[in-house]
Amino acid sequence: MSLNLKQYSVEVKEVYHNSSKSLLYELALSTEKGTAISDVGALLVYSGEKTGRSPKDKRIVRNEASENNIDWGDVNIDLDEKVFMINRERSIDFLNTRDRIYVVDAFAGWDPTYRQKIRIICTRAYHALFMQNMLIMPTAEELTNFGEPDYVIFNGGGFPANRFTSKMTSKTSIDLNLEQKEIVILGTEYAGEMKKGVFSVMNYLMPLQDVLPMHCSANVGKEGDVSVLFGLSGTGKTTLSADPNRKLIGDDEHCWTDTGVFNIEGGCYAKAIDLSEEKEPDIYKAIRFGTVLENVVYDKVSRKVDYSDTSITENTRASYPIHFIENIQMPCVAGHPNHVIFLTCDAFGVLPPVSQLSPDQASYHFISGYTAKVAGTEMGVTEPSATFSACFGAAFMMWHPNKYAELLAQKIKSHNAKAWLVNTGWTGGAYGVGSRIKLAYTRAIIYAIQNGSLENEVMIKDDAFGFMIPQSCHGVPTVLMNPENTWKENSEYQKTRNKLVDLFNNNFKAFESNVNSNIVVAGPKRI
Repeated sequence: MSLNLKQYSVEVKEVYHNSSKSLLYELALSTEKGTAISDVGALLVYSGEKTGRSPKDKRIVRNEASENNIDWGDVNIDLDEKVFMINRERSIDFLNTRDRIYVVDAFAGWDPTYRQKIRIICTRAYHALFMQNMLIMPTAEELTNFGEPDYVIFNGGGFPANRFTSKMTSKTSIDLNLEQKEIVILGTEYAGEMKKGVFSVMNYLMPLQDVLPMHCSANVGKEGDVSVLFGLSGTGKTTLSADPNRKLIGDDEHCWTDTGVFNIEGGCYAKAIDLSEEKEPDIYKAIRFGTVLENVVYDKVSRKVDYSDTSITENTRASYPIHFIENIQMPCVAGHPNHVIFLTCDAFGVLPPVSQLSPDQASYHFISGYTAKVAGTEMGVTEPSATFSACFGAAFMMWHPNKYAELLAQKIKSHNAKAWLVNTGWTGGAYGVGSRIKLAYTRAIIYAIQNGSLENEVMIKDDAFGFMIPQSCHGVPTVLMNPENTWKENSEYQKTRNKLVDLFNNNFKAFESNVNSNIVVAGPKRI
């Protein structure tokens, strides 16, 4: 299908529009250095220098129509429209130097009421295949009637930003113009920037319609019960939502409306580090022809991937369409969540494997968004470190965190959802001393939450955090349920717990003036 891009001043003659996977494979293999096919048919690609997101290089154009809605600061850094146009022209100039470019027209959002039409213009077949996996591809009829997109991404990531341009702090820049409805990418070929750019757009648009955008995975049981699992990359959203006993709605980005939840995406973007058929069979089986494997190491003769090799990056990734998972909810829409689960990777080894939260505690922990940055997810992160990311996804949140917290609290209350905090991090001591909680134990906890059995267990109140800790769970050693029992030195546990409490309280000071007092007092206290 021919496509005229002259309205963007793009003059390239050879345009591949919503091309087949086979054609994109051929083009990637013949034109992109280092690209290969794995022994199971996945496309092996390299993203170049950047192997993770660059959140410090994200910019948003300051415009009077939207500026009062944006939570400006270290996450949402403002940009003059003039500078945006300079970067836009730099990206388009780069596109025009290419012999061929790729265009993907697709949808964000499975619910037609809230769906956005997205157009990606890029220079790599790998990027086109990636976004065809991550968005919802239109049928032939829908493509014919696609019309003008709601948002356009100009991916000139193979060309750097000018570091001497105002507000540029590096050769990488990801710029969003809400009024012009465009995203410009320079200086990074990491495909995840396009995916998260779309998510940022949805994070701005949805609250305008009283819809809660969520950085979470979601699945639905045989009885129609829905669980949403919040968490930053690496905490287990994708792994724990891929359950053979439940239908997958999606692994990363959803919205909660007045009628239920819907997936924003058409695919999954799973971390591939240490991937095995035994531990993650659904994801392992999804890697085949059509899947994009980013930055993995493979045998040059057999083309077999070594998922344990992190010599390129620990942020190895697999991108595949959601229908590559066998047990899915199609279309990716379901009812209201019964369980809201916050996944946290506690590098201090203080939080229990699972605790039940009151509504106020749920709001507190949602706003706090405590976890550990997992190695490789962002550039420069080489080992887990404690961090607080509001709403478990501050890098993508456009409004003040309170806006999302209010929407969550309202929906939890309206639909009588239960809230839980699940630690997928360390036990028996902090990182470097203790050990990571086994995936099998976390799975058992999630099962117990979803089947309702955990609510019937004896619970005790944690003196410092105030949440309720179940004293047993089928499939989990009882000694692990209370972290204090797993430490060799109780005094060290108490000292480390108070350190974490202080970190929580110091972080929350930035939000205290704008939240309900009941939420403030729901936070932890020193003992």
